[in-house]
Amino acid sequence: MPPTDTSPPRLAALVVTFNRLSQIKATVERLRVAPCDIICVVDNGSTDGTRAWLEALDEPRLKVILSTENRGGAGGFEAGLRALMDEDDPEWVVLMDDDARPEPGCIERFLSGAMGKWDAVSAAVYRTDGEICEMNRPTINPFWDLMTFLRTSVGSVTGQGRKGFHIPDSAYDARPIEIDATSFVGLFLSRKTIARAGYPDGRLFIYGDDVLYTLGLRKAGLRIGFVPELRFEHDDRKGTLGARGHYVPTWKAYYNARNGCVVYRTAAGPMLFPVAMMAVLIKWMMAGRHYGAERGVYYRLVWHGLKDGMRGRRFRPHAEVTALARARSRI
Repeated sequence: MPPTDTSPPRLAALVVTFNRLSQIKATVERLRVAPCDIICVVDNGSTDGTRAWLEALDEPRLKVILSTENRGGAGGFEAGLRALMDEDDPEWVVLMDDDARPEPGCIERFLSGAMGKWDAVSAAVYRTDGEICEMNRPTINPFWDLMTFLRTSVGSVTGQGRKGFHIPDSAYDARPIEIDATSFVGLFLSRKTIARAGYPDGRLFIYGDDVLYTLGLRKAGLRIGFVPELRFEHDDRKGTLGARGHYVPTWKAYYNARNGCVVYRTAAGPMLFPVAMMAVLIKWMMAGRHYGAERGVYYRLVWHGLKDGMRGRRFRPHAEVTALARARSRI
């Protein structure tokens, strides 16, 4: 009988960055002390010295992909995954933003753990203060599970609908569970999974690309495991929303609306999509009260996002989106 290969799988770490030199420094330095075979950084056209720092770094495992423009997180992850699969062919790839990084020992636990039952693995993501990072909390699709749908429906009446379909705090101290969607922070993808499901949709720029991709994995019959012993930290102190609960810069509202349409259509299916969108639209309209003098700009961006999303238009040049945010004309 031939000997069994007990060597750990080849693992590539994929990070996307744009103009956050201090953050990418911290993340790359954390990865340099972890047993990653490849450290791949996609730089989305940074102008803050990131490129010079990466070029000067003495790290043989470092693979740098330079973009001439900012393609957003979605475009960066798609480009990075395609390059890794075409040129390096690792057995697993772990994705992260430039302000997120594995906690010490996380990569070692993944490589030594029994992860073969999963097609993708989601880590538990915490903020730097030790609290659970809400923006990276995995979910169960309420449109695929009756009990989750009922909890979400009841919770929406009391303003707690999010708790109905996001995994509870108790899951972070329990055994691994199967989930339907998660973020690109601490997501491990196997080579076989990428070959079967393809790549994230880089046209989405930001927001929803991770949820859409992981929902697609589940629709393809693949299993995503939430493994709480794998821990990531996310330095989200700036966050996505400003102190008043609005997008900063305001142009982000366009992508939230457009990509939200795409995600809800995928999650709810054709029959329930109109009902889901009515509830979400009310929420988006009410959010306008946080924008003060920019309220008209916010509604214009949401309107164009909704039009593009409902029409299935997944790409609009980013320059056009920022121009919509600057324009003062009517919708």
